[in-house]
Amino acid sequence: MSDRVSRRPPSAATLRRLERASGSLATRAVARMDDELPWFRAMPADQRSWVMLVAQAGLASFVEWCRSPERPPRLTGEVFGAAPRELARVVPLKHTVDLVRVTVEVMDDFVGTVAEPGDADVLRLAVLQYSREVAFATAHVYATFAESRGAWDARLEALLVDSLVRGEHPEELSGRASALGWAATSPVLVLVGAAPGDRDAHGAARRAARQSGCEALVGVHADQLVVVLGGSPDMRSAAERVSDEFGPGPVVAGPLVDTLGRAGDSAAAALAGLRAARAWPAAPRPVAADALLPERALDGDPSARATLQERIALPLQAAGGEVLETVRAVLASGGNLEASARALFVHPNTVRYRLKRATEITGVAVTDPRGAWTVQVALALAALDQDRSLWH
Repeated sequence: MSDRVSRRPPSAATLRRLERASGSLATRAVARMDDELPWFRAMPADQRSWVMLVAQAGLASFVEWCRSPERPPRLTGEVFGAAPRELARVVPLKHTVDLVRVTVEVMDDFVGTVAEPGDADVLRLAVLQYSREVAFATAHVYATFAESRGAWDARLEALLVDSLVRGEHPEELSGRASALGWAATSPVLVLVGAAPGDRDAHGAARRAARQSGCEALVGVHADQLVVVLGGSPDMRSAAERVSDEFGPGPVVAGPLVDTLGRAGDSAAAALAGLRAARAWPAAPRPVAADALLPERALDGDPSARATLQERIALPLQAAGGEVLETVRAVLASGGNLEASARALFVHPNTVRYRLKRATEITGVAVTDPRGAWTVQVALALAALDQDRSLWH
């Protein structure tokens, strides 16, 4: 093909014929997409109509560019602006490349039909040059979308974690999380601890969560790192793995909840546990918020106080005087069963039987130092609450 042919634009007559045929060409292009691309056939009707709009706008822009080839085609606004932003979300870049390829093939097939004599080579070259511009514009559109999407996702995730920490609008959590691609996973728990100051907390926590088979929402609230985990069959192991990405100090895991809509409950317990964790220097990392119930109650957490009453004090009181009396005796003796038996005038095996019964109904073993501390705090707070009720 000579330079003289390659430099001149198609004739005005060819461009008029191309302009009149643009609607038909767009229809033929979409029909071929339907024939050749199975994923395109499965698209909803509204999304298919967006593709038709883009094809029509692309053909119109091609005609205008051929009339003024010295001007770069304005593809981003004129062509891709014909479809909503959602098109970039639902059609991946690879599929968009297929759409462009099919459209160019249809245009190339019809060059001989629409071109005036002597214009076929010129028009075919223009189609190839224009398709190259479309390829660059497509890459730019998707790169821009990915950049803006990433910034938007980061802001939305920060708002979601902030509202979760503050206990606001739990009914909105699921909707916001869906916009971030969070599936309807269960169970869910919240981890809180110090944010690391020497690395990207968000990226490290997400990578650790993915390695554990979890979905994750990550946010930094003040100097605290908050991670919402969901969907792993082994949430305990996942929490242990992700806790390695926190800064120095305790990491507290809130209780498991069944949906993201209840993640605020897990976050509240975890944050209360983090405030009280300094009272248990030897706590494991991560430590369950429920394991910190006595420290949380002493720190003024009404939820922890109520939980201790419900899980320990009331069941022991309902079990009968002998069980409660034995628990108190063992606590007073520092866990010495023989001394407790002598104080109660019973056989040591009777003490063991009663303690086994106490463990079954509370889930806490008085013979364990940590369990003894938890029961002692629960009974003390229950006694104080009872005294207050008598005074009122």
